[in-house]
Amino acid sequence: MTQEHPPLTEGVYYILLALFDARHGYGIMQLVEEMSNGRVRLGAGTIYGAIKTLLERGWIEALDGDGRKKEYIITENGKKVIKYEIMRLRELFDNGIRITKEDGTNG
Repeated sequence: MTQEHPPLTEGVYYILLALFDARHGYGIMQLVEEMSNGRVRLGAGTIYGAIKTLLERGWIEALDGDGRKKEYIITENGKKVIKYEIMRLRELFDNGIRITKEDGTNG
């Protein structure tokens, strides 16, 4: 595995996942909270700061719309970043299981 991409923060990881379907900022906040069972709650400042950065990196793009709520969607480059991060997380998980001799289940 190369250092092609730095590790993603949990918030950025969830934002990118949320944008596999077009969503506006509030929709992202709701889905992230739902996906994480309420554990991850992103405020508006966090969301819009991250969106700005993700747009600059070319990982997401804004969709043309006539509504007042701007929607965003992940780009092909963003999908590559997510795939890389999933591989990285899988490696972390697999090594943790191997070393601790746990089976990866709760209990």
